[in-house]
Amino acid sequence: MSEMTALKNPVRIGWIGTGVMGVSMCAHLMAAGCPATVYNRTRAKAQPLLDKGATWAETPREVAQAADVVFTIVGYPTDVRRVYLEADGVLAGLSAGAVAVDMTTTSPSLSAEIFAAAAKIGVHTLDAPVSGGDVGARNAALSIMVGGEADVFERVRPLFERMGRIIVHQGPAGAGQHTKMCNQIVIAGSMIGMCESLLYATRAGLNPQVMLQSIAKGAAGCWSLENLAPRILKGDFAPGFMIDHFIKDMGIALDEAGRMGLVLPGLELVRGLYEKSAAAGHGRDGTQALFLALQELAGQ
Repeated sequence: MSEMTALKNPVRIGWIGTGVMGVSMCAHLMAAGCPATVYNRTRAKAQPLLDKGATWAETPREVAQAADVVFTIVGYPTDVRRVYLEADGVLAGLSAGAVAVDMTTTSPSLSAEIFAAAAKIGVHTLDAPVSGGDVGARNAALSIMVGGEADVFERVRPLFERMGRIIVHQGPAGAGQHTKMCNQIVIAGSMIGMCESLLYATRAGLNPQVMLQSIAKGAAGCWSLENLAPRILKGDFAPGFMIDHFIKDMGIALDEAGRMGLVLPGLELVRGLYEKSAAAGHGRDGTQALFLALQELAGQ
């Protein structure tokens, strides 16, 4: 067990989705004393958790059958639908009163649909997308935005507190996902600003690292400047969060905005630039690889 103190009342957890963030998040709960059953499409990606004592399951349904609280963090809305609603999915395996928490960034309407399907069989769901990337996941410093019933949120809060520092109940089912869309809209704009500031600094003959000492803690300060600008300067474009997934998130936000009769031209612009990055082969790189596309447009 790590230095993290054990929970007073550890529960059996299930974990589905052991990618860049999921492995760290599940490991924090295991370190707090929670027995874990895990599933991932590629078993090798779950091996770090199996090495720590987690039990492997062959399907999402088997995970749910072995757990009191199931967490999921997968890739796309289609993955969420499959994991929850198919015959071998989470809802088919949960016992009465159990809870499933989807931490994937997905569509608010899908979260509401899953909530309604769960209610019909006497189980509970929360939508709880996160912000903070791989660094936040490793350091248990995520921001977790939660939609669903308030009493269910309070039941799960001790587990959320082992993964994040900012945990806020936003409202009914789907509210967590709507909040994550607000988060992604802000990040989309700040990413352009961060990348273009580095390009400007280079063209102006500044040392970008020295420039960052002046602006990173001032009015321009933001998570992207603090965490991703240094990676760009090192030529590190490995994903804490992949461009393909960010394009997915922006698409969800624009679809939801369209349903509300809202036009978001800035977000449309950013999505177009990220789509160019993906077309250039950077879809599986981190979101900071937007710098490479902007660099090419700038002729640098």
